[in-house]
Amino acid sequence: MFAVITAVLALSFGMTVHAEEKGEIKNGIFAGEIDLSGMSEEQAEAALTAYVDGLRGTEITLLAGGDHSVVVTAEALGIRWSNPELVSEAAEVGTHGNVIERYKVLKDLEYENLVYPIELEFDLQAISDILTNECAKYDVKAVNTGLKRENGEFQIIEGQTGYALDVETSIDLVYNYLTGEWDHKPCQIPLDIAVEEPKGSTEELAQVKDLLGSFTTSSSTSGPSRSANVENGCNLINGITLYPGEEFSTYQAVAPFSVDNGYYMAGSYINGKVVDSLGGGICQVSTTLYNAVLLSELEVTQRHNHSMIVTYVDPSADAAIAESSGKDFTFVNNYEYPIYIEGYTENKRITFNIYGKETRDPGREVIYESEVLEVNRPATDNLQANASQPIGYVAVAESAHIGYKARLWKVVKENGVEVSREQINSSSYKMVPRTAIVGVATDNPQAYEEIMAAIGTGNLDHVRNVAAMLTAPPQNENDWDDSDDE
Repeated sequence: MFAVITAVLALSFGMTVHAEEKGEIKNGIFAGEIDLSGMSEEQAEAALTAYVDGLRGTEITLLAGGDHSVVVTAEALGIRWSNPELVSEAAEVGTHGNVIERYKVLKDLEYENLVYPIELEFDLQAISDILTNECAKYDVKAVNTGLKRENGEFQIIEGQTGYALDVETSIDLVYNYLTGEWDHKPCQIPLDIAVEEPKGSTEELAQVKDLLGSFTTSSSTSGPSRSANVENGCNLINGITLYPGEEFSTYQAVAPFSVDNGYYMAGSYINGKVVDSLGGGICQVSTTLYNAVLLSELEVTQRHNHSMIVTYVDPSADAAIAESSGKDFTFVNNYEYPIYIEGYTENKRITFNIYGKETRDPGREVIYESEVLEVNRPATDNLQANASQPIGYVAVAESAHIGYKARLWKVVKENGVEVSREQINSSSYKMVPRTAIVGVATDNPQAYEEIMAAIGTGNLDHVRNVAAMLTAPPQNENDWDDSDDE
């Protein structure tokens, strides 16, 4: 009777009682699809650990660019169980509150299971490494549909679709899918791949057939190494197709200046001096192309003159490129059709032809005139005394370079009549005196004074005359004039 009264009082007034000791997990409690009913905490933790360990070998396929795929395991992506506390929470279900509250929890479990999610984590660095090292290797650059000119005929070269993996956004895609949507079965995950379609079509490129501009320069005085550099640079540019609006960089086309890229040591201008460097002579390539571009009336976006005058074109008609000073020659295809650049060398002459679709009036003629504004000739020579060489030693270290200021005019004629004259550029070239090393070593103080005085004049020809006089053999006192002897 007492027990009955106690139960009634508990039901009537919510009498609280002590919580149950944790024991077996109540029926109807799951972790994911794993039934934890009747398990102890240790048994439940072991079962869930075994389950997660079983997922390590699950194959996950990452879909990279160009229909390529990379198959990895969940273990390679750093899988781990991130909410082991669910076991303790599951064991405490139905152990707290009064009799009625515990009774209600148990009754609820008879009608609806309590399911705890199994939360998983993955190693972001492991995902990044796999994407970078295994998936990004299938990236390819888009190759536009292009042209090739052989034996005076154009051939169309099919382009190639480009693929580029966005590693950063793909890390998020993989991680969010595996931690949020994954059903713990083998799966495929599409990565974030940017697709770039090639430019151009057969119909578009078929329009390229007219010669828009052509220019040739001579390298007849060049040595073998410089000539080889000119030929190599020309070959690296030959065959380029440029679509409307695209910009061409000469430097990017011919760099790097290295042995592996086909270059040799040859003379080039650096800081107002002629020194040997890899790729010496490459500026003749950019200069020849510059003049072909001008005649084609393409839009020049960057051009620099040389530090000193060159001999293969008129003043202000040159275009220098230099890695050290950031000089480049660039231009844009401002036509509505593609253009094709043909370059070749023959008998120490380099030629660039630019082909496209001629839209200019047949009576239009474009010529370029160089105007010299100022000539600055060296007044003296730069003579350097050398005490380690005897009087009579004279070596020219640097030839003289005349300084110029010049500008280039674009003259347009229609049917032989000049209709416009526009200044295209202006240029300033350094004046550099001739530099020579003069020997002054002698035991004769008077001779030393005379050669030093000659050096002081800054006239190399005078120095040579004085040196010749000082080093001439003494006249034999027994010599006589026998011009009248018969």
